[in-house]
Amino acid sequence: MEHKNLSINLLLFLLLGAFNLSNVLARPATFLQDFRITWSDNHIKQLDGGRGIQLILDQSSGCGFASRKQYLFGHVSMKIKLIPGDSAGTVAAFYMNSDTDTVRDELDFEFLGNRSGHPYTVQTNVYAHGKGDREQRVNLWFDPAADFHTYSILWNHHHVAFFVDNVPIRVYKNNEARGIPYPKSQPMGIYSTLWEADDWATRGGLEKIDWNKAPFFAYYKDFDIEGCDVPGRRTCISNPNNNWWEGPAFRQLSARQARLYRWVRMNHMIYDYCTDKSRYPVPPRECLAGY
Repeated sequence: MEHKNLSINLLLFLLLGAFNLSNVLARPATFLQDFRITWSDNHIKQLDGGRGIQLILDQSSGCGFASRKQYLFGHVSMKIKLIPGDSAGTVAAFYMNSDTDTVRDELDFEFLGNRSGHPYTVQTNVYAHGKGDREQRVNLWFDPAADFHTYSILWNHHHVAFFVDNVPIRVYKNNEARGIPYPKSQPMGIYSTLWEADDWATRGGLEKIDWNKAPFFAYYKDFDIEGCDVPGRRTCISNPNNNWWEGPAFRQLSARQARLYRWVRMNHMIYDYCTDKSRYPVPPRECLAGY
């Protein structure tokens, strides 16, 4: 009964748009306003006057793009429609990265393709002060290739939260007081790539890409970046309480969001590094500190 009620609550939540982050000071931009192509420009096509783009993967190349600026804290979101049908061996990524070699900070969405009829898996990862290997995987509860869905990252002094259609699927809290690294000093750019990774992406590399299905297409639109650009407005960083993403309502999940987060973890999470005893006989400190 509880599972049924949570499913009903999720539907109502999405229909009503309660606590809809994308409606809070949303500023969808055209692609070239905020981004530049970083890899294989002939594999990225602008659509609808630049309000959307098509990413292409074929045997000759994948492709990628990045934000023109870096940001220190904020909220970023995109609407994405993933590769339909047999997408095994492909990876579409949407992530933030400090672009530093050794002491890297990074916040990842990675969409792992699959065979037709099987659910898409989204993998999240967090790098803080150069330390990563914090993977969690969730099977999406809808077909992400049938329509656009919103994927968002909220990053403030209190936590990093990953959202799918405003439903939280991952929270990484700031536990620096317990000696646990947290990304807070390096600005990050926003990146996206589409590439072939059939050595690991689908069932650990057992399922290979079928190039007979190529080319593969993914679509992006409604690019929204809100944060303190670096270099930029000094007051934005020096007065964090003036920024909506640092406000009291965003410092932790609401009660409704917390219920949805538990629903995702109970019903759709398929891997959590915190419980992988083969990799971590002793759970990492942030796992013991709580999500």
